[in-house]
Amino acid sequence: MSLLEDRRTLWVVAALIVLLFAIANLPWQLDDYDQAKQAFTSFEMVKDGHWLYQHTPHERVATKPPLVGWISAALFAVTRSWEIAWRLPSLVAALALAFLLFRAAKDAYGKVAAVIALGAFGLNLLSPRLATLVRTDMPLALVIFLIGLLIWQRVRHEDEWKLRDQVYVFVLLTGGDVDQRSNRLRFFAAGIAVFQLRRRRTRAPGAPKTNSGSAWPGWWPWVASLAIFLIWVGGGIRFQPGFYDEVVMREFVGRFGETIHRPQPLLFYLPHLLHKFAPWSVLMIGIAAVGLRWRNWRVRSVFRGMSPETSGCFAGALVG
Repeated sequence: MSLLEDRRTLWVVAALIVLLFAIANLPWQLDDYDQAKQAFTSFEMVKDGHWLYQHTPHERVATKPPLVGWISAALFAVTRSWEIAWRLPSLVAALALAFLLFRAAKDAYGKVAAVIALGAFGLNLLSPRLATLVRTDMPLALVIFLIGLLIWQRVRHEDEWKLRDQVYVFVLLTGGDVDQRSNRLRFFAAGIAVFQLRRRRTRAPGAPKTNSGSAWPGWWPWVASLAIFLIWVGGGIRFQPGFYDEVVMREFVGRFGETIHRPQPLLFYLPHLLHKFAPWSVLMIGIAAVGLRWRNWRVRSVFRGMSPETSGCFAGALVG
């Protein structure tokens, strides 16, 4: 523990993470079509002035809203380098996510837990790869984390949702990507529902009902962000040929079925997750096994012993 509490350990871990994030994808190349599609959106904005709806290199309709493309176009205006403009949003999002994760873990559980959380996030095979990839994965991960952090802070401190916090949730929801909207809603809906149910069951008998510590920020941030998204979709359907088929049917409605995107079963993803997040994934399994052994392999007692907020996080991660 003394090693993890040493300030120099934190700086070594942080420096190593920054270095890995910066060099993992060198030399920078658009080595797959997904990167080329994302890069082409901002290029088309600057070249042709298509700021709301863009196309792919194959002249199909681009399937994502233009937020990250706007950021890349603005960065190009400043740096005059497409490589920096395309990759800096993901790098900044990754570094911000690492910093916020460390701060949240330190405030809640102390410095040792914060260093472990920072190491688990940055020292694996997946995060350094995504940190400078020309994709929206890391900015989207930051958005989801920030919304979850806001909910968790309200729950942990048993605070009521203020207008300022609701505005934050609205802005973050609006900044999300269309191809992940269905997954993001399922992620938060499942976690919030499980937390609220467990919280109701664990409330002391006779205790008054209150909104303090609720995981639900209210309806208006979700409805308002959905309204803006639907305006963008409606404009695309009205003015962009092929938008309805490519975006509405394929990218949005197709997420709820198995004929277009063809999701794989859980056993397909499990080995990939174990590999990408090693050694932390192995460590987590080991800790879980020790915990079950200590409880004489009574799985139900594990879930009964979870706090409401932990149960909500677990449910959200499982469904999302």
